[in-house]
Amino acid sequence: MFSRIASQTARRSVKQLSMQTRFASTKPTVAANSKQITGVTAGIIGATALTYMYVDASANMADEGLHPPTHPWPHTGPLDTFDHASIRRGYQVYREVCSACHSLDRIAWRNLIGVSHSEDEVKAMAEEFEYQDGPDEQGEMFMRPGKTADYMPKAYPNDEAARAANGGALPPDLSLICKARHGGEDYVFALLTGYVDAPGGVEVREGLNYNPYFPGGAIAMARTLFDGVVEYEDGTPATTSQMAKDVSTFLAWTSEPEHDDRKKMGMKATVILVGLTILSIYMKRFKWAPIKTRKIVYNPPK
Repeated sequence: MFSRIASQTARRSVKQLSMQTRFASTKPTVAANSKQITGVTAGIIGATALTYMYVDASANMADEGLHPPTHPWPHTGPLDTFDHASIRRGYQVYREVCSACHSLDRIAWRNLIGVSHSEDEVKAMAEEFEYQDGPDEQGEMFMRPGKTADYMPKAYPNDEAARAANGGALPPDLSLICKARHGGEDYVFALLTGYVDAPGGVEVREGLNYNPYFPGGAIAMARTLFDGVVEYEDGTPATTSQMAKDVSTFLAWTSEPEHDDRKKMGMKATVILVGLTILSIYMKRFKWAPIKTRKIVYNPPK
């Protein structure tokens, strides 16, 4: 009996030893192979992703348009506000050049008061346009001079009229154009100053103009800004780049008229929060200092 038990124990020990010996040399190999496979797989995936991104970017560069260069706009800093003189000049460029095709549906005359024009100036500008109102006592509509509460007039009565006047293309509303386009005012500036002759091998069909910053490279809008096309009231030289800068600033403001007020409110909130933080730290130390520095002495009874 004891011999049978001893033989079984010996066989079990030999079997376990043989198993350990057999797998002792394969475990490091398997681990090394797993690491190699993982590394090769990661390399293949990374190379494939980079190749796809490069090919996709190259193939879609013309479709998406060139990325506009970044310019140091004076209102982009955390504490910076709009250049209001530039907004005034930009409105003049919009009124004399852009308003023939583009509207500002979300901007009312009153929004200009205190920003680029005085109240009397805005009233005079609004009264230059006729607005339909009514009905009157006879139930009929009538025309009246504009008021500061009215929104700026539309370039066309409806989209169909706009398409008919522009060869089927619909001029976009410019109220939010800087928020609706990647690059914002950089895109607007690049688009207005980016009209060049089409390079060799690029065909632009009749009625379109080549502009590398516009998606597809062909835009229905012709170049509208030329040196001296506008005579600024303040005597600023009306170069193409200056007019593009001013109207881009104006359109950046129309996209966010509350920009300056928001930053002012943010500064006030920051000052208040800093003061409250300092006060709370002082009160915390004032309340907890006696408790933290208190010593408790135990005098055992004698």
